[in-house]
Amino acid sequence: MNTVKDAILNGKTSLGIELGSTRIKAVLVDGSYKAIAVGNFDWENQLHDGIWTYPLDLVWKGLQGSFASLKEDVKEKYGVELTKVGSIGISAMMHGYLVFDKDGKQLVPFRTWRNTITAEASEKLTELFAYPIPQRWSIAHLYQAILNGEAHVPDIDYMITLEGYVHWKLTGRKVLGIGDVAGMFPVDIHNHDFDQKMVEKFDALVADKGYSWKLRDILPKALVAGEDAGSLTAEGAKLLDVSGNLEAGIPMCPPEGDAGTGMTATNSVKVRTGNVSAGTSVFAMVVLEKELKKVHPEIDLVTTPAGDLVGMVHCNNCTSDLNAWVGLFREFMESMGMEVDMNRLFGVLYNKALEGDKDCGGLLAYNYFSGEHITGFEEGRPLFVRRPDDKFNLANFMRTHLYTSLGALKTGLDILFRDEQVKLDVLLGHGGLFKTKGVGQKIMAAAAGVPVEVMETAGEGGAWGAALLAAYRVWKEDGETLDAYLEKKVFGGQHGTVMEPDAEDVKGFDEFMVRYHAGLPIERAAVESMPENA
Repeated sequence: MNTVKDAILNGKTSLGIELGSTRIKAVLVDGSYKAIAVGNFDWENQLHDGIWTYPLDLVWKGLQGSFASLKEDVKEKYGVELTKVGSIGISAMMHGYLVFDKDGKQLVPFRTWRNTITAEASEKLTELFAYPIPQRWSIAHLYQAILNGEAHVPDIDYMITLEGYVHWKLTGRKVLGIGDVAGMFPVDIHNHDFDQKMVEKFDALVADKGYSWKLRDILPKALVAGEDAGSLTAEGAKLLDVSGNLEAGIPMCPPEGDAGTGMTATNSVKVRTGNVSAGTSVFAMVVLEKELKKVHPEIDLVTTPAGDLVGMVHCNNCTSDLNAWVGLFREFMESMGMEVDMNRLFGVLYNKALEGDKDCGGLLAYNYFSGEHITGFEEGRPLFVRRPDDKFNLANFMRTHLYTSLGALKTGLDILFRDEQVKLDVLLGHGGLFKTKGVGQKIMAAAAGVPVEVMETAGEGGAWGAALLAAYRVWKEDGETLDAYLEKKVFGGQHGTVMEPDAEDVKGFDEFMVRYHAGLPIERAAVESMPENA
């Protein structure tokens, strides 16, 4: 205990903060890379005028709240005030559209990754670049705003992601980690920078608009893991810690997206490794041995925090509808006068799913709270449907909702593993889907058709990954690569629980997916028949 206390007092720590879709989490680690204190702030994205967003005042309220919660945890556990930290890393949801004018004024509300409103821009840019440009990417949002003739575009001075924005305000530096850069605009993996030829193509595309800016003018500087990304300024320290006790001058690592911190937290930054983060949204990252043979709109091409090429399958929807159904069961139990332990309720219902038919007994569901790019939906409607003679029971019902939470993901993974013949030694799982031991892991192995490993540290998630990147920034040795640092110093060869795919589960999931794709017109009809806010 004294050792931990001394580390806190002497600033021999690293802090990671991640702005997730439902929680802002702060994790403080010591020299052994163990989480010694945590802080949390719950928040939710908001739908305003058809746009999914987070107001920036809520961003700062949430950051301050999570840091205050962390300080309270430190005080309670160790009896000391947190006033200094060895290094800081900021992470957040990748992608989206945050733009500011030359005076730093926000021009339009933050457009998050969840929006599927850039289909035209995505399609045209994919064709122009011969490179997949998903709807979530910043450049797709920018070009869609141009196509729509939005009045703010000529005034843009800076375009950035959420974590890049927070880092900018904390340090004064307009920089971004290469993994997150690759979710804004295509990158040159050899130069670890925006792809200059594609930058020139975009500038030529919009040249007739007469804007005062060129694309490079409004983009951040790309950095790889371990590079100097500036330090916490006095103004930044006050922004983070409203008490005013946090010292300025703390080194900060390049801000990274949740994909990059997820890879770091699961020790999956090496070639032939991958990770999957399954919570409100779900995405899988596979570090590629070589470039893909074809352009696939379903597959994002991004990078690790060190700049290695990654195939990414990103889906907007995962456990939100599943959680809503569990909430309904909770409401039923409370109506019956029962006290509800949510961890037990999740555990009982998830394990019940394993008793179901491998193909879910003919049942079908869609978990689309929002649109889903992979299956071509700009809006979504949560939906459960069955035929009168299907095997409708609790086990099949729960298994159906676990399967459908990974339905869009499996669509993309099948392209990587079956069409492109990408080889993967193991897929590291983390996120809420894996909290119930063995269940989410078994379902994911069935979806991917490859071994799935879950480590004890996976529950720490991206905030812990951000703390590790911050530690790497100040504690790495000269020439020490990120994958070597993680393997030798952080994980030390440790492994979690590995689950091989069950052949019958894989077959059953494939049968479910035939029904899933055949039933998409039902989801389309629901979207068209039930307009939002009607």
